Amino acid sequence: MKRNILITSLAIPVVAVSLMAAFPDPPAEPMAPAGAKKATAVLAGGCFWGMQGVFEHVKGVTDTTVGYAGGDKKTAEYETVSTGRTGHAESIQIVYDPTLITYGQLLKIYFSVAHDPTTLNRQHNDEGTQYRSEIFYSDENQKNIALAYIKQLNDAKVFHSPVVTKVEPLQGFYPAEQYHQHYLDQNPTEPYIVAMDLPLIASLKKTYPEMYKK
Repeated sequence: MKRNILITSLAIPVVAVSLMAAFPDPPAEPMAPAGAKKATAVLAGGCFWGMQGVFEHVKGVTDTTVGYAGGDKKTAEYETVSTGRTGHAESIQIVYDPTLITYGQLLKIYFSVAHDPTTLNRQHNDEGTQYRSEIFYSDENQKNIALAYIKQLNDAKVFHSPVVTKVEPLQGFYPAEQYHQHYLDQNPTEPYIVAMDLPLIASLKKTYPEMYKK
């Protein structure tokens, strides 16, 4: 699972979205009442360094952890997951304040900024099932919102190709090794980070300035 840093162009990576006035909002979902406890989302969409880089800059997100989901605990280890045979996906666990941001709003950023949900088992130069696009839901509400949003995006032909994001129940999330946590923040000048991940954060800031935090 070593990062492929063969960079053919330093152009900003973009999601293949059809030209439209604005990315569609998710299904209607009320904000939680004041005093509600923190909520958690687990998402996979390519290299977890970039995913963490994006979501740690989203208002309402209070904590992020990169790790592995979709496979067994005993094989949730970087070099083993790198074989692509463990069933895991590089994932991010997002803890957020539901009085400030909804699950659907997190998915809007996930689909429109954080990765390309139309590419199967790859993101940019990274290939393998461990780089797949997948939503791991923890309850029926998350499942229903995710499925409804994907249908909405496909029906509206928001992307040039169909959304291939899988939606499956979360069986377990296993934090990655410590050196992967906030890797982007610790290595901002690494070529892979500069070419693939920093542009995602720039896109978040430009596209959703009202949701961006430093």
